[in-house]
Amino acid sequence: MPASLTLPDLVVLSLLRERPMHGYELNQELERREVRDWAGISRPQVYYSLKKLARSGHVTRAGEGSPRAGPERQVYRLSPSGRRALATALGREEWATQRPPPPFLTWMALSAYAEPEDRLRLIRRRRAYLEEQLARERATLESILADTGPMVAAAAQVVRLVIRQWEVEVEWLGELETQFPVPGSEFRGQAPNLEPGTPNSEP
Repeated sequence: MPASLTLPDLVVLSLLRERPMHGYELNQELERREVRDWAGISRPQVYYSLKKLARSGHVTRAGEGSPRAGPERQVYRLSPSGRRALATALGREEWATQRPPPPFLTWMALSAYAEPEDRLRLIRRRRAYLEEQLARERATLESILADTGPMVAAAAQVVRLVIRQWEVEVEWLGELETQFPVPGSEFRGQAPNLEPGTPNSEP
């Protein structure tokens, strides 16, 4: 996306694309739609983005509200330049070619050096956590499908994807857990060679 537009900026522009809103209402929508689960935008970022987008002309004040009113109560609407900037940012190829590593995969790659008991404990904790999140996401999907609006269909597909990904990971974690039949056992997958004098050995 253009360097001048952050992810919070795009979320704000997208919500204002639907209808004019003030900062407080934007935050209410973020909560209601659970946008923070996939966008990582905080309440202060919403207000910062509104001020920034107003300075750039991507949003304008709606109605006859006092220009001194803060972004929490001042109603904003998307301007033509904001609509173009949003469409341009969402048309960039980099959206489809990024691969940020999930923290658990980073941990998994390094886990050969963790205590065996900790490896098993964290694998089990990850599985329990995902099962909790799956129940939450399934309830979220039901809530989304009961809603109306232009973002409903896309939001439902995002949640369906998350559910499928986590179902696969839960199954994989179950298989992985069988490689640790008793606490303190060694990892049965391919581990680094730690014999002295080998490329992966510890000093």
